[in-house]
Amino acid sequence: MLTARAGMAIGRAMLDLLLPPHCPTCDAAVDEPGRLCVACFAKATMIVQPCCIRCGTGFASAAAAGFASSCATCLDRPPPWRFARAAFAYDEFSRNLVLPLKYGDRTENAAVLARHMVRAGRSLLDDCDLLVPVPLHWKRLFTRRYNQAALLAQAIGRLSGRRVMVDALVRLRHTPTLVGQSPTERQTVVAGAIGSRPSRIAALSGCRIVLVDDVLTTGATAGACAEALLAAGADTVDVLAAARAARETD
Repeated sequence: MLTARAGMAIGRAMLDLLLPPHCPTCDAAVDEPGRLCVACFAKATMIVQPCCIRCGTGFASAAAAGFASSCATCLDRPPPWRFARAAFAYDEFSRNLVLPLKYGDRTENAAVLARHMVRAGRSLLDDCDLLVPVPLHWKRLFTRRYNQAALLAQAIGRLSGRRVMVDALVRLRHTPTLVGQSPTERQTVVAGAIGSRPSRIAALSGCRIVLVDDVLTTGATAGACAEALLAAGADTVDVLAAARAARETD
């Protein structure tokens, strides 16, 4: 009699025979679903140590990180969260994974990105109780049909064994896109726009939370989320993103 695992392996082999797995960024043939081909993997700019412990920005060297391991901006204006990590720099390579996930119904890319987010954020995940995605307003969720941050959080939860609460946070009002806006403008737009869901406050109290998002840019949205979680009684909030954009200035 076949075990469930053996049956799944046979089913997967048959599926791969009928629909061979392809690289999610260039469609070249690969050994396993969700794997990057060698050529695309070589293009990836992964963020590894040393990087700023507060915002995840990579440093050129350990000397540049200094004793605080924080960038000058975070030392001058510390974010409301504790630590942040990202798997990739936000460049042409990572955009080819993030944007199809966000706007093109390529929901399978969530599993691809999550694998690398777990690698980058292992220290955060080892010290957390709960994964919480950045929320979408219901109007945007209706149009897009899914929240890409929630898909990432769920995929990370499956890989890491951490609990996920997809509805811990709520958008209190519909906000315009932040693309092209300065850090100050972004902060103004999201101020007071995100809160904790009243029915979830008791479950958030005392938790060590990892906030999950696709791209960390200025940190305005992540900061609003972190403040809402801390106001609800969370013990700590860290941030884990698929990609870290280059820091913008006013």
